[in-house]
Amino acid sequence: MARWLVPLLALTAAGCTPVSHPQAPTGVASETADVAAVDPSARRAFYGELHLHTAYSFDAWGLMGTRIGPDEAYRFARGEAVDYGGKMIRRGWPLDFMAVTDHSENMGLLNQLDDPNTAFAKSEIGQEILKNPIKSFYMLRDARYQGRDIPGLNTQEAAKSAWSREVAAANANYKPGVFTTLIGYEWSQMNEGRYNLHRNVIFKGADAPLPFTSADSGKPEDLWTYLEANRAEGRDVIAIPHNANGSNGLMYDWVMSDGRPIDQAYAQRRLMNEPLSEIAQNKGQSETIPELSPNDEFANFEIWDVLITQRDTKSKPNGSYIRQAYGRGLVIAEKAGANPYKFGVVGGSDFHNGISASDEKAFGGSPGGVDPNVNLPDGDAAKRQLGIIPTRTLIDDNAAHEGRPPMINNPLLVGSAAITGVWAEVNTRDSIFAALKRKETFATSGTRLRVRFFGGWDFTPALLKRTDWVRQAYRTGTPMGGDLPAGQAKGAPSFIVEAVKDPDGANIDRVQVVKVWLDGGDYREKVFDVALSGGRKVDPKTGKAPPVGNTIDLAHATYSNTIGAAQMRTVWRDPEFDPRKPAVYYLRAIEIPTPRWSTYLAVKRGLPIPTEGGPPTLQERAWSSPIWYTPPPVRTASASRGAGR
Repeated sequence: MARWLVPLLALTAAGCTPVSHPQAPTGVASETADVAAVDPSARRAFYGELHLHTAYSFDAWGLMGTRIGPDEAYRFARGEAVDYGGKMIRRGWPLDFMAVTDHSENMGLLNQLDDPNTAFAKSEIGQEILKNPIKSFYMLRDARYQGRDIPGLNTQEAAKSAWSREVAAANANYKPGVFTTLIGYEWSQMNEGRYNLHRNVIFKGADAPLPFTSADSGKPEDLWTYLEANRAEGRDVIAIPHNANGSNGLMYDWVMSDGRPIDQAYAQRRLMNEPLSEIAQNKGQSETIPELSPNDEFANFEIWDVLITQRDTKSKPNGSYIRQAYGRGLVIAEKAGANPYKFGVVGGSDFHNGISASDEKAFGGSPGGVDPNVNLPDGDAAKRQLGIIPTRTLIDDNAAHEGRPPMINNPLLVGSAAITGVWAEVNTRDSIFAALKRKETFATSGTRLRVRFFGGWDFTPALLKRTDWVRQAYRTGTPMGGDLPAGQAKGAPSFIVEAVKDPDGANIDRVQVVKVWLDGGDYREKVFDVALSGGRKVDPKTGKAPPVGNTIDLAHATYSNTIGAAQMRTVWRDPEFDPRKPAVYYLRAIEIPTPRWSTYLAVKRGLPIPTEGGPPTLQERAWSSPIWYTPPPVRTASASRGAGR
């Protein structure tokens, strides 16, 4: 029997036995709103992080030298100053919620070496690792891929102890109404050791059993069994697929993990267990790329199109991007009777230093966030992050196999963090988790850009003149993450779109609606400019709008909000609607051009602004979760006669 089947079968047969943890903060139950009883129009936007690593992740400790733990990570996220390498650093603005998601594989093993009095630190292998921490990453990774243990390392006991501390840190830092913590971890499956199929597992409550790891099984379906067993025991939990651009086409494939075409049962299980997917993070975005969306003039944004472990090898685009997944989902639903890719979107950092900061100025290159006023890279460190001093890529499988030095790193390939926005009643675990499950979420590339998106059948511009338009939109339509109301079709659907600028950031260039629809046995896509700043109009011949302009002063890394708009809101009706064709719609709001992190760092340190390897500017953006349209069932003549009896 495969080694992963033993814990899996025990789990499903006996249930999930939680590790003993400290109690959740007192008063949580009394402070948690009854979500169902609250008028949904009272929901407001909360911003958070659902993908962050600390020193408890073996790659963070071994490769990146991270020493920040979960407790410090939570305190930094909620706005407290923490000690980072002997300097007190603070986030520019506090997050509303966060989950620390350390890798479940080898969790808490290497950070034991920070205490010289542990038996591990005094052991022969511990001393060997302390002399060469980077070597420990390859040692542990290769052992995991080969399914073998390393003598002298007790990974299971380390994981149990670390997980207890992870949960305790989350509970200790939970401040209902102020800052919500969600217990989580990352299931880190790399197919063939190269293709990223990671998932972040997020629990709702104050307790959670030991993580199910990729050493237990590398099949997502087996991870879902773990999630389902937890829910059967009363612990609600979901999994969120990792930014998929490095999955080599496997994340949103046509087939299941056993190679058979996706069937109805698989589609329904995936939808239940994975209601969300990560659209952007430090390693690029997974909305789409020009190769898949050649008519989308804004598709060339924060491109990461290589494998994570082999950055000289392209990742296959087909099956690796969310817009295409929405189209594939429609095709699969037509054949199988269920849509496996009917998910909403979130954003994260995937930073590996425990410091979650998403502002463009608060990123100085890998492995994570910085306080730009205190620990922005300087000297040779800044030159390495800008590619002025060439450095070798730490993760390069080809080098190990071919006996050659690792390839030269392109530090400009990475970008600043993305973040998740949710529309929730209050800032508590119940309310935030409920928003995640119903997919009333949006992601931004790091700014506090705020977006709303409603779909219905009778929205008109006059509605937006009412003070209670949000209440009416909820009452007669559906918000992002939902389905257009069935049986209410009145011509083409109409959509309310709203975007409000980051209070400390750039104005908005435009708001778009992206449509993907079923056409025969395939799908098609189109981007509509539905709101443009500055009175611009779409050219009817080209279908494009004039650029918003550019106020950037590269030499000083500044821009001005003399162009763009602070807020946009309109009603848009699909001019190409065909009621016979299933469709999915989502909102994309795009800011005016601003400097990228590399430009801010170069100007701050008096260094040349890089012109190759990454763009000096960008247009930050937000993506909403979609709204789906499904045609009503076709009624046959015999069915109609039967209904009249």
